[in-house]
Amino acid sequence: MAGPKKKRRALGRGLEALLPEREKPARSKGPSTLPLALIDPNPEQPRKSFDPEALESLARSLEKRGLIQPVLVRPVAGGRYQIMAGERRWRAAQKAGLEEIPVVIRKAAEDEAFELSLIENLQREDLNPMEAAEAYHRLMDEHGNSQEQLAAAVGKSRPAVANTLRLLTLPEAVKKMVAKGTLSEGHARAILQAEGAGRQLQVAREAVRKGLSVRETERLARRRGKRGVTQRPTTSAEVRDLEDQLRRSLSARVVIKHMRSGKGSIRIHYGSLDDLDAILARIIGRRRR
Repeated sequence: MAGPKKKRRALGRGLEALLPEREKPARSKGPSTLPLALIDPNPEQPRKSFDPEALESLARSLEKRGLIQPVLVRPVAGGRYQIMAGERRWRAAQKAGLEEIPVVIRKAAEDEAFELSLIENLQREDLNPMEAAEAYHRLMDEHGNSQEQLAAAVGKSRPAVANTLRLLTLPEAVKKMVAKGTLSEGHARAILQAEGAGRQLQVAREAVRKGLSVRETERLARRRGKRGVTQRPTTSAEVRDLEDQLRRSLSARVVIKHMRSGKGSIRIHYGSLDDLDAILARIIGRRRR
């Protein structure tokens, strides 16, 4: 049997823990300068879209005043440097025709650089809702962080993080609408109340076509969610969060049925007796035979 999976370093205090000197480069050596030609973007950068008008506006400002806030980079092979935070400023500097920019150089492992890039974007709210959802998912799935740790690192409540993660369950076509800004995150959460990908896509298209508000979209989603007589209440974000935590802890599909009375049940699915044995081992610490 394979050994225990190595636990990744958690986010801890988030960006401040990763970069405590962020706000005080001048007290040490001060920012260095590097030629733009030696700086590369991070291919794992979570932010995929940059508003052209905002980028152009920043470029015009840099032409007049230069870049005031340095870009955070790390040294990589071949005498080059990779951006950990500040790609938007780097892109604007290129547009402005600058040859070099101020930087803060910090040695960092690849996983630390990835986390820093994600958190920096999340704290600045530079990501669209779908990019934020993907960033949350990667920080949890690939870097072993809980929703509580992630919420603390980016300054949001755990339910807010859970609600953003739920956007990943939307149909791809709806995700694209949210990423482009055609639908807001509020609209997307309302659309989740419709049952099934087909109904959700119908609601999304109708909301865009008619210019519906979030409240109107919510009412439409509830109507489209009905099957025959009565629609069952939508599982809350908190319950979905608990299901997700149990799924990751037990490596099994978990369904929680929570009633308004406060009562409920937990159903754990398994595919074989070996799966059951593994689940029991995780729950009660029983040794596997």
